[in-house]
Amino acid sequence: MSNFDPAPGYQTYNQPSGPERPVREQATARRAALAVCTIADIAAGFLGLWILLFLLDANQANVFVDFVRGTADLLAWWSQDIFTMDTEGLRVVLNYGLPAVMYLLIGHGIAARLNRA
Repeated sequence: MSNFDPAPGYQTYNQPSGPERPVREQATARRAALAVCTIADIAAGFLGLWILLFLLDANQANVFVDFVRGTADLLAWWSQDIFTMDTEGLRVVLNYGLPAVMYLLIGHGIAARLNRA
């Protein structure tokens, strides 16, 4: 063994190590997974913030509260009025909480799949 040969069992950076992806593809997949997680977390955050603002009786005339409500309405358009409870607070929690949980589950599931592939 010469001074330039790697030790037995040691792989150099350029040697492929079986069926693994190249380092550049792994980095790209990780960045994409991070972007998907971030988008899902932000969407769920807006929905959770609207639920919190509603339950705390935030001033609906406030610009920030109006912005959060409008964003939550856009994100939860598909789940509006799935639950029609008499209690307004419970209705908001369920109709906006369901999409928040779905965004988190789907977003993090996609990110996990991207990291594995």
